[in-house]
Amino acid sequence: MISIISVSLIRPLLFRKILTLLDNNNQQQHHKQITTISPYERFYLALKSSDSKIQYPCWLQRFLEFLQVEGSNIDEKCLNLYNNMLKGKSSEEIEDLIFKFIIFQKERIERKEIGPGTLTNYMKSIKLFCKMNRINVFWDIVKTIIPSNNSNGASDDRIPTIYEIHKLIEYPDRRIKTIVLIMLSSGIRLGAWDYLKWKHIIPIFNNDNDKNEIITAKIIVYAGDDEEYFSYITPEAYYSLKEWMDFRASYGEQITGDSWLMRNTWKKVNVTQGSRAGLAKKPRKFEGTGIRILMGRAWNIQHVRGVLEKGEKRHEFKSTHGFRKFFKPTCEHAGMKSLHVEMLMGHSIGLARNYYRPKENDILEDYLKSVPFLTINDENRLSKQVQELTEKNQDSEYVIKGKLQEKEEQIKKLEESVSFLSDKFNAFLLSQPGNKIVYHEDENDGKNNVGMVKGIELKPEINNKAIGTVIPSSTTHNRQQKQS
Repeated sequence: MISIISVSLIRPLLFRKILTLLDNNNQQQHHKQITTISPYERFYLALKSSDSKIQYPCWLQRFLEFLQVEGSNIDEKCLNLYNNMLKGKSSEEIEDLIFKFIIFQKERIERKEIGPGTLTNYMKSIKLFCKMNRINVFWDIVKTIIPSNNSNGASDDRIPTIYEIHKLIEYPDRRIKTIVLIMLSSGIRLGAWDYLKWKHIIPIFNNDNDKNEIITAKIIVYAGDDEEYFSYITPEAYYSLKEWMDFRASYGEQITGDSWLMRNTWKKVNVTQGSRAGLAKKPRKFEGTGIRILMGRAWNIQHVRGVLEKGEKRHEFKSTHGFRKFFKPTCEHAGMKSLHVEMLMGHSIGLARNYYRPKENDILEDYLKSVPFLTINDENRLSKQVQELTEKNQDSEYVIKGKLQEKEEQIKKLEESVSFLSDKFNAFLLSQPGNKIVYHEDENDGKNNVGMVKGIELKPEINNKAIGTVIPSSTTHNRQQKQS
């Protein structure tokens, strides 16, 4: 018997089947979208600081432009680069593309359009892109044709002078002074500000006295990151930072260990209520990119570093990296070990790390040598110098007093010796017949001297008199009077 199924029953079954198939397809597409990460997204995931998230894509863009990779945005261009030029290619083919890019940039270096450091930055982004997308390149081979940053074509940007730094910290934004003093005295990079919180600043006190004096402060850089390290800041920088944190607290911000060192500005006065309480209660982190913009604006407004003229590629000194350049030679000039300076800057010291592992206290003692030279405010520097001179004077006075006391004791002993010899010699002279004591009888010698012993008159045969030069002691005098 043949079963007959009505059309009215088939249509709902077919409709549900179609919906099920569509739903499964959507889930598969959604799953594919979630699990598939584009080559550019892989590259971007490796960038941690806000500063790197701006710089690295720009550097990679130069490589994409050179290869003339098509795409409406950098994500599409990276996908096309990966699929059409890198995926499935041999290491030699990929290296040839990179070599051509390096040769082109070296020609720009020779024309003084860029510096070797710029090419190094381009290569950082290319290397990271290949690494995150598992593209095999023999970078040791590539490295051999990259010019050194120390070559004659290196960028010659200088270090800002103390006078220029003084002008900069006069900028009305109170954050500028604290930022500058911390970067100058610690050598941190701009990107470090994306990590720095109040708990990462640890004041260090002088244990040699009871004045509770802060001699420096430890700063934890890139806390919680694989690249975490520590450095130090000067007392001047610490007190400036403490003043900034107290200022924020006075406007209602709840300062805790997790408070960002740098935050956004806020409305200082409540016009309606005529007060300032509570106006800073919602802080937002002030990232490195914002600090760079603020610094560039401050240098220009303070008439220290103007706008680039037509044809100029770079300023005399860098807006923020110049502070890091200030730190290294200043510390070395102060007598710090070069390895200690490199460690405080977060640089790798290579194989030296396997053989040289200084204690933290050794680095601290070395850093303290540079504190006076890293101090920008003349008043602070002079105050420190006066304090050191005062301590030296106190030490000198203690030494001088000790020497004087020693001399006084020596003189006293000499006087005792002379007195003893004088007594013996006078006793001998008076024991000789014909020698006698002579007294002051004339008032011309002084009223107070009349009757006082003048000396010993020797017998005529000697034809000499020792008058006023050898004085008999009171003991000898009395003994002679008794003999008389």
